[in-house]
Order: sequence, then structure tokens, then C-alpha cells
Amino acid sequence: MKYNVISAQEAVKVIKSGDHVHISCVSAAPQSLINAMVERGKNHEFENVNVHHLHTEGPAPYTAPELQGIFLHDCFFVGKNNREAVQRGQADYIPVNLGEIPHLYRGGYLPCDVVLVMVSTPDENGYVSLGTSVADTLGAMDVAKHIIAEINPNMPRCFGDAMVPMSRFTAFVENDQPLFLGHMAEIDDVSRQIGKNCAALIDDGACLQMGIGNIPNAILAELGDHKDLGIHTEMFSDGVLPLVEKGVINGRNKKLDTGKMVSTFLMGSKNLYSWLNNNEDVLMKEGSYTNDPFIIAQQPKMTAINSCIEIDLTGQVCADSIGTRQFSGCGGQIDFMYGASRAPQGKAIMAMPSATSKGISKIVPTLKPGAGVVTTRYHIHHFVSEYGAVDLYGKSMQQRAKLLISVAHPDHREELEKAAVERWGANFLNVRV
Repeated sequence: MKYNVISAQEAVKVIKSGDHVHISCVSAAPQSLINAMVERGKNHEFENVNVHHLHTEGPAPYTAPELQGIFLHDCFFVGKNNREAVQRGQADYIPVNLGEIPHLYRGGYLPCDVVLVMVSTPDENGYVSLGTSVADTLGAMDVAKHIIAEINPNMPRCFGDAMVPMSRFTAFVENDQPLFLGHMAEIDDVSRQIGKNCAALIDDGACLQMGIGNIPNAILAELGDHKDLGIHTEMFSDGVLPLVEKGVINGRNKKLDTGKMVSTFLMGSKNLYSWLNNNEDVLMKEGSYTNDPFIIAQQPKMTAINSCIEIDLTGQVCADSIGTRQFSGCGGQIDFMYGASRAPQGKAIMAMPSATSKGISKIVPTLKPGAGVVTTRYHIHHFVSEYGAVDLYGKSMQQRAKLLISVAHPDHREELEKAAVERWGANFLNVRV
């Protein structure tokens, strides 16, 4: 279908001082538009432009120290490309569950003047696809004055909420830059054992949520003998492909979106992006749907697996900060932990290595001062390390401490037990689980 194309430099001229600009996330961050916007900032053509987004891959040049005051950056998730700016106070973090971000825009809690997105090439019916990233973008588009699309032939054509008519956009630019890739690292021994411990908790017919990285990949690698698994998640990557090809993941037991894999953003290899293109078995849905706990709770045997930075002996989970240093964000962790725990035969699982690569225990007497509690002690259920799996639900705080110490690294169990005795007294040693 024919459409008018202008340069990225021309398209971003609609941005003016004080505007709020939303950028689509992860591998769908539109690099040509970002660079053109930043170039205008460097030329002092505006000031106090507010930039918002979830995690984006690639550079974040609007966070450069010399652009302080030109750009104000409030993100919904902190990644490696803006972490330094957040920690030095030039940028900031908006604490919000991923599923609620569209409501920030639609409800008027956060303004949006301009949206910058990457889309697929148009089809014969005049639609483009948001491809690998729906997430929070539709909420921003619903209230923005200007919506600028970077058409990229490398963006896969995905379905569900991702399909958008060209009439919604105010300008189009073109860019054929390859999408950023997510590389599958080799699974280490600790992750492999965590994968085995988690896989033992996953029932046939379960509907899964997990993310990207060593632990999710290790879990998926252990599911080859399972049957009739489904996917309703915030994101997935290449680790699901062997299970789809084998027929292990087929979604036939899902109550909602039966037979479909549902996600709100994706990142992986060229093979994943090629597999996604025109794949009607995958639905890309807005985060307000994928991450709605009351949608999640309708999936039978919904099994959510998340990870964290540290957990204290009562079950408080920090997943977004290292003390007062903001490291990432809550993302959809509590959306899925709560939703899965309310599902018929659902399971909410928190999985992490027992210690850091430097040998520091990640199971701790108390969280670091200033640490953020993402999953509360009231939401925690199963906890898994390489040393086993324990179920904390319905257990007292002393029982939880006993269970968590049992799956801590052996080098740290004695000191954790001493901390528990100092907190609860010598009777802790006699607590039964």
C-alpha cells in the first residue's frame, strides 16, 4: 500500500518544549526517530522534553549529562542504557506495575503529546503491526496529539492488539536497521539445577509465564517431557521454540485464547523474529490484558515464574533495587505472582540462585536499607534455589525462615540461623515445618 514518507528530522519537528514523548520499548525502540529528536535537543531547539518508556534496547542518548534540562527522563523500568542517569539523579523511575501503565495515560495521570514507535511494513488492507512491542504503547497513542511511525521491514508482522490502521498515524519515516537481538547464553550449572527444581513444580496442562535469561531458558530446557503447556506471559524468547516444535506447547488447555501464545513484548534471535512474522498462533496484546491479575487468574494451572535480587527470611522479595540504588523495576512480577496464585491449581514461583557470583548470600536476614519490596511477604508462595524448592504459603514467619535457610547456600546457613535466633529467640531452633 502506498504511503507518504518524510525524513526523521522533519517528523520530530512536532516536538516542542515541555512535551511528553512516549517511546515504544525493547527491540521496537525507533532509533532513527530517537536520534533525530536528540539532535534537535543538542541544537537547543527545545527544552524540558519529558521522555517516557519501558526498558529499551540500544542507546538512550537523551540521558547524556550534557543534555540535562533539555530532556527530562522518567522511565517505567530501568535498564542498562539509563541506569547510570537514574542513579545520578538526572533521570527518574516511575514505580508502577506494567499492566497499569496504559491507565496512567488514558486516566490522565501522565500526559502524552508525541508517540514514537516502530512498525512493520503496511499490508494490503492499510494496517501496520506494532510487532514485537505492544506493551504500553496503545495507551499512549490513545491520548497523544502526534503519533510517528518508523516503518522497518525487519519488524515482524504480529497479530492481536498489534495490528493498527495507518490512519492512526500522523507521519511515517523509514528505517531498515536490524532489530536488536537477545542472545541465549550457555546455561550454567546453578541455573540448570534451578531449572530442574522449577520444572518439577510445573504440571502437565499448565499455562506458563516466565521471562528471558538463564533461569527461564534452563526451566524450558527441562520441559521436553511435559504435555499440553500454554503461554500467557509478559514476554518470551527463543527458549519456547523447541517446545512449540515438539508440540509440548500447544495451548489447548487454556481457558482464554485457547491454542494461542499470548505476550505483550518479545526479544530474541533473528530466528525468533522470522518465526513470529505472520504467525497467527501468537497474539501480541496490550499489557493491560496480559498483566491483568484477574485475566491471569482465569487460566487453569497458571504457573508464574519470576526472579529477584534478594529475599529476606520472612519472604519479602526485592527485585528492583540494590539498597537505595534503583536497578530495574517491578515490571509485571506482582501482576503474575498474584494472578497465578488466584488461578485454579495455579502456582506462583520465585526462583533465584542462592548466592551472587561473588559468593554473597541472596537469602538475607533483612533486606538492604532502602531496598524496594516488589513481591510482599503476603504474596510469596513457592521459592526455588539450586538447593531445592519450598512452599512458604500459609507458613509463619519462623517457619518461612526455617524453610528458606534449608535452600540457602550451605556456606551461609549457619549465619542465617544465628540471625533468626537473634530475631525470634532460641525457640526458633525447635520450630517445625
